Amino acid sequence: MEQLLTQFFEHLRYERNVSEHTLRNYMSDLLQFLDYIAPQDAQTGNRREVDIKQIDHITIREWLSTLHAAQKKKTSVARKLAALRTFFQFLVREGVVELNPAKLVSTPRLEKKLPVHLSVEDAIRFIETPDTETDLGKRDRAILELLYGTGVRVSELTKLDMSDIDFKEKLIRVTGKRRKQRIVPFGDPALHALLNYLTVRNAFLQSAPMDERDTQAVFLNYQGTRITTRSVGRMVDKYITQCAGLHNISPHALRHSFATHLLDSGADLRDIQELLGHARLSTTQIYTHVSMEKLIEVYDKTHPKA
Repeated sequence: MEQLLTQFFEHLRYERNVSEHTLRNYMSDLLQFLDYIAPQDAQTGNRREVDIKQIDHITIREWLSTLHAAQKKKTSVARKLAALRTFFQFLVREGVVELNPAKLVSTPRLEKKLPVHLSVEDAIRFIETPDTETDLGKRDRAILELLYGTGVRVSELTKLDMSDIDFKEKLIRVTGKRRKQRIVPFGDPALHALLNYLTVRNAFLQSAPMDERDTQAVFLNYQGTRITTRSVGRMVDKYITQCAGLHNISPHALRHSFATHLLDSGADLRDIQELLGHARLSTTQIYTHVSMEKLIEVYDKTHPKA
């Protein structure tokens, strides 16, 4: 089975062009399933051979039951089941098995959570937190301005190269999921923050040995290499603690805020879908629920018959 998993991971990486983050999730989930059906020997580290054709929906359901018993989140269990479905669908396509047993297992019912977003005032207050008198503050301000000003995912922001930015037209070329590209505009605040950061970008670049410098990356760390999604997450956490009244805000909240504020201002849902890089309109439609909540709140506060 390990050889089949390796083939599947190569299929995900080279044929489906999934992100490294998605690939890591698939690997983690499927290796956990392998540990369940064929645990490694404590002394030798070897596993017993697994006949993939003998794995049925009952085996999968029993594994999911152990996850429920371990109080794993329903979202986590659902993701692991989805990984198994995709894996077995690959095996069906390759002629290794005839049927996909994971399709016979029901997905746990999930509560739909509305995306967390900031008010316009809080978003601006948060973005202005970095001290732009410092090199680090200049970089961080540019990152926050671009996240909120374009709605890009953090993983997309960290992939940006200098050649992806058109400063004259105020456009960025974004490489999204499965390497699909889209063009997204940005405003004057993001432009000014970017230009301010570029005055100190070389200071980050020169902190690395010549052969290790990432001259293409827009956003760099103090090692002179491309900043990581984890670093952006830590950076957001740092500024959240400095911003009174804000709690449990992730970098993704700026993307949610971007979409919600556009919708509140009358933007068309399909235009927002294009800007966010959503493959399906249904993914974007969740923001209509967020805006409806705001509408009801305004009605309750202002209408005399509410």
